[in-house]
Amino acid sequence: MISAEKKAYIELHIAVFLFGFTAILGDLITLSAIELVWYRVLIAGISFLFFFRVRNSLKKLPRELVIKYLLIGAIAALHWVTFFGAIKLANASVALICLATTSFMTSIMEPIIVKRPFYWYESALSVLIIPGMVLIVQSLDSAFYLGMVVGFISAFLAATFGILNKKLIRRSDPLTISAIEMGGAWLFLSIILPVLYLAGGEMNLRPEPMDWLYLLVLALLCTTLAYALSLKALNHLSAFATALTINLEPIYGILLAIVILQDHHDLSTQFYLGGSMILLAVFSYPLIHKWHRKRQSG
Repeated sequence: MISAEKKAYIELHIAVFLFGFTAILGDLITLSAIELVWYRVLIAGISFLFFFRVRNSLKKLPRELVIKYLLIGAIAALHWVTFFGAIKLANASVALICLATTSFMTSIMEPIIVKRPFYWYESALSVLIIPGMVLIVQSLDSAFYLGMVVGFISAFLAATFGILNKKLIRRSDPLTISAIEMGGAWLFLSIILPVLYLAGGEMNLRPEPMDWLYLLVLALLCTTLAYALSLKALNHLSAFATALTINLEPIYGILLAIVILQDHHDLSTQFYLGGSMILLAVFSYPLIHKWHRKRQSG
């Protein structure tokens, strides 16, 4: 019989594959990043309400906990806006590769926030990701640099809300948490959009016909399903293990971009070498973690 930890890894990999597909959809949808995310969390948030246990659990949660989940939802909204912003400013591959630094940021932040010990192998594997990043970035045009900066901000925000979710995950059902966080993300963006418009920004909440199809896939499969699976996996995996596995998102996303967006014409040998180094870190973690636990148990 499959163990709970192995099942969690399978669920997380499915979620990560779906997360990788979001970059493709972000490239195809004509809306701006903030408008795209506004629709994403609106549709996803509504979809969670069709689960009976979500509606039932919402009534039982203390107000203080609901507020915490709403605030985490606002952080998630900022992460998604910066992620899709990086895609619009550069391209899907750059945004996805920047997201791979999430594990490096998590290895530094999680022990401080959750107050657990630092593990040498987490930092070592995180550092291993950096040369891969350098190899991939070296061949980029300077026009992509702003997109890279926004992508790194997105990775920092991803690490932040991943750690906070880990801290609060056991206090409610993952689907209920997802529903509240989607609501928090939507409320936050609903406040930000008019402010940006009054400040002189443009606002277009009228998607093109094909955008609706992409938005439904993005919200229902790449958000509702993927987000619930990743939260469920957090019950059995550390935030670092989750973040490190999420480093597969750029690999999945870039492979999808090759097939769907024909991005392979822009990829060099350096890119594939850097991606291989990231993969090495991802697949090494479960083995090293298992060895470390056995050594501690004696």
